[in-house]
Amino acid sequence: MRQSLDIVVLGLSLSSSWGNGHATTYRALLRGLKEEGHHVLFLERDVPWYASQRDLPAPDFCELQYYMQVEDLIGNYADRIRSADAVIIGSYVPEGVRVIDEAATLAPQRLCFYDIDTPVTLAKLDRNDEEYLARRQIPLFDAYFSFSGGEVLNRLEEVYGSRNAVALYCSVDPARYVNTGEAFEWDLGYLGTYSPDRQPTVQRLLLDVARRLPDRRFVVAGPQYPAEIDWPENVDRIEHLPPAEHASFYSRQRFTLNVTRADMTEAGWSPSVRLFEAAACGTPIISDYWRGLDELLPHEDAIIIARDTADVVAALSATNDAKRDEIAASAQARVLADHTGLARSRELVEALLAIPPGRETERHPRQRISA
Repeated sequence: MRQSLDIVVLGLSLSSSWGNGHATTYRALLRGLKEEGHHVLFLERDVPWYASQRDLPAPDFCELQYYMQVEDLIGNYADRIRSADAVIIGSYVPEGVRVIDEAATLAPQRLCFYDIDTPVTLAKLDRNDEEYLARRQIPLFDAYFSFSGGEVLNRLEEVYGSRNAVALYCSVDPARYVNTGEAFEWDLGYLGTYSPDRQPTVQRLLLDVARRLPDRRFVVAGPQYPAEIDWPENVDRIEHLPPAEHASFYSRQRFTLNVTRADMTEAGWSPSVRLFEAAACGTPIISDYWRGLDELLPHEDAIIIARDTADVVAALSATNDAKRDEIAASAQARVLADHTGLARSRELVEALLAIPPGRETERHPRQRISA
């Protein structure tokens, strides 16, 4: 008989997808856990920038509660943290270092970290930036679930002292990311919050392409882009696109662009949730290159890898409809087989059940942290 787990997740945000990729990652994973019969309590810091932009205030697949301060979190949910089969703390949680220390003193059955930003996190730690995770805390987790796989897992264990580094990629909910059958509106689109390290690639692989192909239509969706950006006339702008509109957005593109943050490109093996979402919708993807991408989605079979403006111009100009559809179908089949929320939830549960609960002797260092 399948064991039903009670899991507490302390994450950046579940209720709002505004300006972050965490919410959609958590939503797909937690829906998968619900489908498998597990119970999840998600604890989210109540901050104004998400409170004013909530697109999922009352999920039907988990229990969602808000807290104002760390004192409220521990005061109101200490018993739930102690009794849960697993407590998972995510990256970028406000006052994350303190949250981890406080949760650790409660000696949960299994204490884990889910890093949805692993290359960024490690780069920050190397700069002694401990915004949400202290280097001293990594050995305290029973499992360090990482957004990135490959050699990053070895680094986590050999350099940073993780007991158990496990790849847990993001995933997609196939019930919500399906092709809508709408007519094409854009030849190439991009969905992503502005990031200074990504913008040169967006410039090279979309804006410069738009200038070379003035008869084609392009779109960029996402918040926080500076006012001084010079947008070509054939590039539409959408300030914020809630998840409920993602499937329609992807379905109206002949191709979609994937752009990876610099730290993740350097680390490799770091697929973004946008890759899986676009593939599930049957939209062919043009992406910048990082190590491990062609293992996940082989070049020219399930994705087109572009290194410069000319590569994108060629893809848009020379790829016929039959080849476009072939690439899209190959990526879709791979993603629906291995990268859904249900598939990822099963990986998570398998990893959790491999950890003996209540390892008090090994947890003793956590007690000393706050003593």
